[in-house]
Amino acid sequence: MKINIKEDPRALGISAGKKAAGLIRECIKEKGTANIILATGTSQFETLNQLTGEKEIDWSKVVLFHLDEYLDLPAAHPASFRKYIRERFLEKVPPLKAAYLIDGEAEAEQECKRLGQMIKKNPVDVALIGIGENGHLAFNDPPADFITEEPFITVSLDEQCRRQQMNEGWFDSLSSVPEKAISMSVYQIMISRHIICSVPDLRKAAAVRECLTMEVSNLCPASILRNHLSCFLFLDTAAASQISALP
Repeated sequence: MKINIKEDPRALGISAGKKAAGLIRECIKEKGTANIILATGTSQFETLNQLTGEKEIDWSKVVLFHLDEYLDLPAAHPASFRKYIRERFLEKVPPLKAAYLIDGEAEAEQECKRLGQMIKKNPVDVALIGIGENGHLAFNDPPADFITEEPFITVSLDEQCRRQQMNEGWFDSLSSVPEKAISMSVYQIMISRHIICSVPDLRKAAAVRECLTMEVSNLCPASILRNHLSCFLFLDTAAASQISALP
């Protein structure tokens, strides 16, 4: 894992977005296409803003997946990740080769199967992800399933995860945050060729510390990123404030 620490979220996002853009260009040059994963949430604002402004990316050769979506949440809801991807990415770049968005209003088992078939046909080159306050990857809350090789699974969201969504302003109350979601599995994230992990904000500092210092464990799902051969972790000084001593 390569750690990059920047002074603030904007500088973090510029650096992470540029790195992601470079990897996407390399993949297109190498094999004529690039398959990518995008994360959502407040941690990704600056990274996606930079990526959508990057030049010389042939977006018509890019296939998009995203990490997760709440079950039974309408696509028009302010917290819908489909809405987020459309507004913050798809509407800001030229048409992609394909975009496979998670339909949280579909029958969950069939939707997981559909997406799984698509992602197996399009092995991921560049995954843009974040880390949750509880150390989750996508919506794989601790203790995360490190065993399943199914690309997409149905998960239950723990209270800390749901509180994070409320505190970030996506929902008005804890009771309005859905308790279940479709999530990309940890296995599927980890078989991405490259991973760009953007983590700003002081509230993520403890999760970052555990990711980097505790034993790799499903009790801190993000710790498994240390096993990836091409993972780039982008932090701001606030998120990095508890990692003065690394092993």
